[in-house]
Amino acid sequence: MFEQIFQDALFSAIAAIGFAAISQPPVRAYLFCALIAAVGHAGRFLLMTALDEPLHIVPATLCASFAVGLLAVFLSPLSKTPAETCLFPALLPMIPGIYAYKAFGGLAMCVLRQSGGAFDRYFSLFMQNGLMCMSLLLCLVIGGTIPIFIFKKVSFQATR
Repeated sequence: MFEQIFQDALFSAIAAIGFAAISQPPVRAYLFCALIAAVGHAGRFLLMTALDEPLHIVPATLCASFAVGLLAVFLSPLSKTPAETCLFPALLPMIPGIYAYKAFGGLAMCVLRQSGGAFDRYFSLFMQNGLMCMSLLLCLVIGGTIPIFIFKKVSFQATR
């Protein structure tokens, strides 16, 4: 189990560094982006697998994104960057790509099918995966930004 947690944290940290490189933050922020992403993604993994009653991916994502937001707010003064600089790259590895992919696949199959039964089945897949994708994205946005508003004073003084 420890190996799986470590792998999850490592790969999400690598992805966060890649996502951070796109927005070109100061070099000192890369380590914080990687650390925050590793803790958040590993935390979600733990919530979904290690508990006696594992959480569903939606509440686990909300809890993990809230933790990522808290870490971004309180580590931003150390990196001397705004909290958003570390927050957004750390949240990106938690984006539900497989659900978006399956939703688009279901939509494409709806368009290509002519029989009613096949259309209904693929439309159901499209809706199920699309709603899951949208729910997870909403949890990422809400969980990640609430700490910035709660700890407004800390968040906005990070660059002073």
